[in-house]
Amino acid sequence: MSHADPKFSPSCRSDVAPFLAMDVLSAAARLEADGKSIIHMEVGQPSAPAPKLALEAARNALDVGKLGYTEARGIKPFRSRLSQHYRDSYGVEVDEGRIVATTGSSAGFNLAFLAAFDAGDRIALTSPGYPAYRNIIKALGLVPVEIEVSEETRWCLTPTLLEEAQRDGSIRGVLVASPANPTGTMMTPEALSELVRYCDDNGIWFISDEIYHGLVYEVEQATALATSQNAIIINSFSKYYCMTGWRIGWMVLPEVLVRPVERIAQSLYISPPELSQIAATAALDAHEELEAIKSGYAQNRTLLMQELPKLGFDKLLPVDGAFYVYADTRWFSNDSLTFTKSMLEEARVAATPGADFDPVNGHAFTRFSFAGSNDHMKEALSRLGKWLG
Repeated sequence: MSHADPKFSPSCRSDVAPFLAMDVLSAAARLEADGKSIIHMEVGQPSAPAPKLALEAARNALDVGKLGYTEARGIKPFRSRLSQHYRDSYGVEVDEGRIVATTGSSAGFNLAFLAAFDAGDRIALTSPGYPAYRNIIKALGLVPVEIEVSEETRWCLTPTLLEEAQRDGSIRGVLVASPANPTGTMMTPEALSELVRYCDDNGIWFISDEIYHGLVYEVEQATALATSQNAIIINSFSKYYCMTGWRIGWMVLPEVLVRPVERIAQSLYISPPELSQIAATAALDAHEELEAIKSGYAQNRTLLMQELPKLGFDKLLPVDGAFYVYADTRWFSNDSLTFTKSMLEEARVAATPGADFDPVNGHAFTRFSFAGSNDHMKEALSRLGKWLG
């Protein structure tokens, strides 16, 4: 390997923390390449394929063969069907002109941060929280303000916590995921509405990550749009719709941000893939198939919540939605990074250390994804039982 020329170096903005879940996935892949059997509980990737309706629509489009650029905001059938989705699922009217197709939710975050904020603006996040939030924010020259949440507020952000964070400087935006990653906890409709109203009253952009909507168990889900038309909604077909590799998502924007987002998207992405937009439009009608997949997650959730405490994971956060269990692992180790590494190498079970989601207290937690099959969950519990003795 040639030595780096000292006159050339990476940008400061590129100096973000690694995404540990993906590092664990890479380590697991190396073991699998050596012939080892690994149970994957490290990444939030559904084991089911895209819905049959989506696959059929994609095949038909491929038979026609003419795929190209679309409007930066996405094709009209995609946006119209999503408008209907908000009417049917939430009883909320959303004009299709406010809906923008994106290359997964990740592009949605980029577009939201670029359109709503200027360099140096402070964006509040919960900790624990999805690590890509803080990394994207840093890379774009913004300032992540991580607010520790705890059992006291049921692991959710509150106006009081937000007020306290503003003592150190003005907060320009708030990003909340509900259900949340890694905790799986969900804000009640009342708590969500209270926080959204607080942000509206104080001129703070509210960004609602609703990527795990649909994957909710025994509780009620609400969209931030039910409270405010100023909210920025980001969602994706990766989780409930089982379409991670299709890289397709969407945003619902306040009118004032539609054209700015469109202009930025035109230059950054040109447009999301037309094939993915066609398939995703069809996926919105695959309710029966998707609910059957969700029932499998529900079985996995019940199994893990019953069996993990028997193995010593005796403190689990509320699993209201998504497909994660965030477990306190201090019974075994105060270093979840080392703990999960040993778990992978010795038990052949891949999970994600809490340090990925919480730089302060994450050393005490491990996230288990139950997006896999029920048989894999049972095998994982068996391996963990033997490993932990």
